[in-house]
Amino acid sequence: MMIDWAEWLNLAIRWFHLTAGIAWIGSSFYFVWLDNHLVPPKVGEASGEVWSVHGGGFYHKQKYQVAPSQMPQDLHWFKWEAYTTWITGFLLLVLVYWIGAASFLIDPAKAALTPLQASGLGAAALVAGWLVYDGLCRSPLGRDDRALGATWYAVLVAAAWGLCQVFSARGAYLHVGAIIGTAMVGNVFFVIIPNQRKVVAALVQGGVPDPALGKAAKARSLHNNYMTLPVLLIMISHHYPMTFGAARPWLVLALLGLTGVAVRHVFNLRHRGQPLGRAITVAVVLALVSVTYVSAEKVGVSAEKVGVSPEKAGTTRSAGGSADWASVEPIFARHCVSCHAAKPTSDLVTAPPLGVMLDSRAHARMFAARVKRVAVDAEIMPLGNTTGMTRAEREALGRWIEAGAP
Repeated sequence: MMIDWAEWLNLAIRWFHLTAGIAWIGSSFYFVWLDNHLVPPKVGEASGEVWSVHGGGFYHKQKYQVAPSQMPQDLHWFKWEAYTTWITGFLLLVLVYWIGAASFLIDPAKAALTPLQASGLGAAALVAGWLVYDGLCRSPLGRDDRALGATWYAVLVAAAWGLCQVFSARGAYLHVGAIIGTAMVGNVFFVIIPNQRKVVAALVQGGVPDPALGKAAKARSLHNNYMTLPVLLIMISHHYPMTFGAARPWLVLALLGLTGVAVRHVFNLRHRGQPLGRAITVAVVLALVSVTYVSAEKVGVSAEKVGVSPEKAGTTRSAGGSADWASVEPIFARHCVSCHAAKPTSDLVTAPPLGVMLDSRAHARMFAARVKRVAVDAEIMPLGNTTGMTRAEREALGRWIEAGAP
């Protein structure tokens, strides 16, 4: 009996990554909610308090702006959720995109990179991203959250554009997500936790903690709060080829990422009890712009493929060629079945990816819509086009699918 240890390792790390991420994001969202619901206490030295009910019990939380006059015996730290999320995410990046660079990261049509060169470039992007972000935070720009946020967003868009020029779009997306995730965990590891330790040390020694330490930690925590939804978007984006399969995937990511920031801002305002009208409008407009752009681009790209004007696209399809199973079965056999079969023959997989099997007419009909999205419209499958699927073959698949997959 053969055990595919690589696949089990991938599953174990991904499961751990998801679990740790839920714990980290959940605690982050909770504490932002808590901060936004604090009210001045009736008695005591705390700067704010809030009562809540959950799980059949009542909770009374108090916050001290700097620190209490006397340290409690038991103090709970929130850090390992962040650390384990990043560590497991980095391991997945290495396992899937660096070790598997030839299949998932390198696009020979963009840059003739070796797996080592591609991995080194990806690692350099993570380090550079943190250094740029941290430098911006420590610069005079860091005193204005809006200016800092706009600048950091511009840096991320530039990174997305640059990475899309040398990597597969899917690989570029994941590296942008890794840059953001590295900045987030860097905030915890290099700023938030060290500053909190300094505050605790000052209190233990009978001194007065520096208020600037708590202020800096709070600012970095707020940054993490706004970066969370774009990271989550990237984590699930590989399931939606319409995003990274676009002609300008970096622009799609920029629009959707900004939409995520706008949605997070709506929730933050709501927790603070502030007016939501303008923020909701901005979030809705951004969402509509994102959907409209992706849809319009898809029509334009399809028109370019078949040689008609975008105005006529959607009603016109390239003429000629049959649209029956006999005409597409050889295409599936040549480009798809080595991976997408009950028993794949490819060395890259041991089971059909995402459960998609294309080794029979019944299976191909079942997954026809997905084939159209990833192989005909987005042209992202086969991965890296290592089998050399031609545009004529993609159009043949499209004709068969549009004819109802007969």
